[in-house]
Amino acid sequence: MIIITQKAAAQIRKSAEQTNIQGMYLRLAARQDEDGSLLYGMGFDAKGENDTHVVIEGIDILISGSSKELLAGATLDFVEINPGEHQFIFANPNDPSHTAPGTKPA
Repeated sequence: MIIITQKAAAQIRKSAEQTNIQGMYLRLAARQDEDGSLLYGMGFDAKGENDTHVVIEGIDILISGSSKELLAGATLDFVEINPGEHQFIFANPNDPSHTAPGTKPA
């Protein structure tokens, strides 16, 4: 299953509070593009009939059946990309463009 870092979980909770949508589920999604790379999405949503529901770091997560295999073993983190610029990132061993920390893409 997917891993959510403590930093990402804290930012997700903060976003839910700021937008006043506590009690909603966080949907994580992935799909494979034509070139084989993975595209990711996330947002607050209601539970669907075929969704997998898990609780990670105290956050209710939904993953559709089509995304479940693509997100297996992935990590969602919230990192500082540039000074003062933060964003969510997915580190995913299922993604052809994924590289292990400390290595460079091929």
